[in-house]
Amino acid sequence: MTSPDLPAELKSALDAKLRGFSRNDAAERSASISKNYRDGGGSGTIRSETDALAYALARMPATYAAVTASLNALSDIRPDFAPKSLLDIGAGPGTASWAAAEAFSTLQDFTLLDANDALRKLALDLVSESFRLRDLNYERGEARNSLIKAKAADLVIASYMIGEISAAEQSALATLMWEKTRDTLLVVQPGTPAGYARIIALRERLIADGAHVAAPCPHDDKCPLQTPDWCHFTQRLQRSRAHKQVKGAELPYEDEKFAYVALTRSSLAARPARVLAQPDVSKVEITAKLCTPAGHVLSRTPRRAKADYAIARRWRWGDAVVEP
Repeated sequence: MTSPDLPAELKSALDAKLRGFSRNDAAERSASISKNYRDGGGSGTIRSETDALAYALARMPATYAAVTASLNALSDIRPDFAPKSLLDIGAGPGTASWAAAEAFSTLQDFTLLDANDALRKLALDLVSESFRLRDLNYERGEARNSLIKAKAADLVIASYMIGEISAAEQSALATLMWEKTRDTLLVVQPGTPAGYARIIALRERLIADGAHVAAPCPHDDKCPLQTPDWCHFTQRLQRSRAHKQVKGAELPYEDEKFAYVALTRSSLAARPARVLAQPDVSKVEITAKLCTPAGHVLSRTPRRAKADYAIARRWRWGDAVVEP
């Protein structure tokens, strides 16, 4: 299982970029960029090298952790998946490509797409000394137009990007992404109700087009959750000193909440249930919220069932599990 923390090679490249930059300036730009993202403005305010670096320092660790957690879940369900080519849509500073390279040693061909010049330049700087990624192909252009010209790949990733476009554009982009997917498409979004809604809309559309869910869902049926509930997960990551400075944070860790779906061309055998929240452990029983092939259930494992209780006690939010 791949670590959620940035690989040493990437940390070193980011540290090298920091030399000569004011971390106070980077922190100010990071706060402004983060507010713009929360307000739905996307990456449009990232125009300079300082902007791009501030964004990378503030968001790259958490985005990397979420993508890595999603890829780990995919690998758990499909341990034989060995992609050779990657298409990274809305690649930004290359976060998802770094995560995929760590998760799959079989990847040889990396193609990245993004319209932001500052983020593209930063991504190319960060991979310049990387043996695996230094020869990647990074195309500049809007996602939809670039996708039309892009070649298909075994693994296609759209990480934290579909929320930056309109609902109509999301629908058209989903179809294009699926057309470019030889095997598996992974889409990751913030773990908010809005992020989940985008995931569900894309999931339903592509299942209708013949896709099958590999993770997190144990079925291809309609999501059983009802409003105000929504499906999302969390990944803890360690904050570096620079990360804390740029975020203005004191805690040595951050919990990134995210929603995702991995869709494949081939139908899968029976899939295990998924833990949808951190289980509640008491002296009497363990209560766990599960998504199962039969739907949403609240599993209760009594302490007197010692073997089952010991198994359920190890369950964590996001795990794929077999019900007792």
